[in-house]
Amino acid sequence: MSTTDRLVTVPMRSRPVLGWALHDGLVVARRNLIQTVRVPELLFFSLVQPVIFVLLFAFVFGGAIPIPGSDPTAEPDSSVYRQYLMPGIFGQTVAFAAAASTVGLAEDMHRGLIDRFRSLPMASGAVLFGRTFADAARQILVLTVLSITGFLVGWRINDGVVSAIGAFALLLLFAYTVAWIGAWIGLYMPNPETANTAGLVWLFPLTFLSNAFVPITAMPDWLQPIAQWNPISSLVLAARDLFGNPTGIIGDAWPQQNPILYTLLSCAVLIAIFAPLAIRRYRRTTAR
Repeated sequence: MSTTDRLVTVPMRSRPVLGWALHDGLVVARRNLIQTVRVPELLFFSLVQPVIFVLLFAFVFGGAIPIPGSDPTAEPDSSVYRQYLMPGIFGQTVAFAAAASTVGLAEDMHRGLIDRFRSLPMASGAVLFGRTFADAARQILVLTVLSITGFLVGWRINDGVVSAIGAFALLLLFAYTVAWIGAWIGLYMPNPETANTAGLVWLFPLTFLSNAFVPITAMPDWLQPIAQWNPISSLVLAARDLFGNPTGIIGDAWPQQNPILYTLLSCAVLIAIFAPLAIRRYRRTTAR
């Protein structure tokens, strides 16, 4: 029997598209999470910034901002404001997950890592899924540190563990949602320096034009509808309600009356819009 006769042809087996994309995405997500651990400076500063916001607002501005619904003749109570503040800090922090996605993708493209992924037999959307999933998963540690900081400054969970888990799950879902927006923006950036600016320039107005730090009723009349329909406002209001923290005066706008539902709908709509846009941009970029 010749050597040729002993050769056995092994049939090629294709992986299911969904399973393939999910597996490859989880591999990319694992790579990004390991990178965070191996770069302690990145982890350190991602934890320090939200803690600074907590201390700054709790001890510097807390005594000057009254909470709607409290006694208007009484002096502002900083302890009440801290209860009101922490869900707002949570909302701001998870929203800033978008900036990490913007900079991370721009950096991978600048270093040529995306070209290496393109040479591998992997699903085209797996890179983006892995990046957004890792950036959202990283917020678990950030929220844990923030929660400990909040407890130290007087914040408490007043509505049970189950509701609190629901609040944290909603926050992580929002982090995953905005990460897709950040990924879409990052694919248009020529370098990490530009991405660092572009990733933050839209987040600051979005977070500060909400009820994260100040009551909506304290804003000008023409600005209040914008703040009421801001998804971050509904996210923060839903978190306050689930945590059992002060919510202030709730407006008549539908998002204010149904914050949990509006947040879920906002996340679904934003993912449905920006995930396909980001994947299409990624395919066009890697096809060059």
